Amino acid sequence: MNGSIDEIAAASRAAREWWDREAAAYQAEHGDFLGPIRFRWGPEGLDEAETGLLGRLGGRTVLELGAGAAQCSRWLRTQGASAYAMDLSGAQLADSARLDAETGIRVPAVQADALALPFGAESFDLACSSYGAIPFVADLEAIHREVRRVLRNSGRWVFSVTHPVRWAFLDDPGPRGLTAVRPYFDRTPYAERDDSGRLLYAEFHRTVGDHVRALVSTGFRLIDVVEPEWPDDNDQIWGGWSRLRGKLLPGTAIFVAQRDG
Repeated sequence: MNGSIDEIAAASRAAREWWDREAAAYQAEHGDFLGPIRFRWGPEGLDEAETGLLGRLGGRTVLELGAGAAQCSRWLRTQGASAYAMDLSGAQLADSARLDAETGIRVPAVQADALALPFGAESFDLACSSYGAIPFVADLEAIHREVRRVLRNSGRWVFSVTHPVRWAFLDDPGPRGLTAVRPYFDRTPYAERDDSGRLLYAEFHRTVGDHVRALVSTGFRLIDVVEPEWPDDNDQIWGGWSRLRGKLLPGTAIFVAQRDG
């Protein structure tokens, strides 16, 4: 499940370079859906304002990992939380600065690797990540250890990822995407390389059990796993996500955990 030192470093570099290249296109395509001040957990549109998965927010310090343009952190600040955004990509954080100026809500942001958080121990009450960081790191347990280190006792760690069952299906929003084409248990990462073999993009697959074991082994207690259903009023297509697939297959998994001790 966890890579060698060289593989971990290569994955981090590839993620930073890929998001630096794609940040503007990503925000142009999905910015309206995400909104400048909104906390969505995934393409289904599930909103933290409705779910309250993070619990009480007022007066609490929150770290968002893989924040992108920090839409989630910006919303958290409107709820009375002291939210801080962290992302590997400078281009993503440049988009965050742009939204700061447009909205008048400034989110303190730090460019850093989630495997080496530049914060002291027990600095935050809560940590969250909406489709950020987790899929792109080669060492899953390492990121959980870092989050646990910066969380205070009883702090929640809530993150969303592509639902692991989706790995078995083609990334196609149409009928082709309803047929399983690879084993769910095949943990071979999806990787793109140039002609020299240099890694350009990597995304890592973990089963539901892998996620649970990684959390528990690093000192978290699992509280819930949320699998949002596709709502009737959402007709968007986002990559392989669509109403057709979302009514039959889970697209997102949200893990709610708490640091104990």
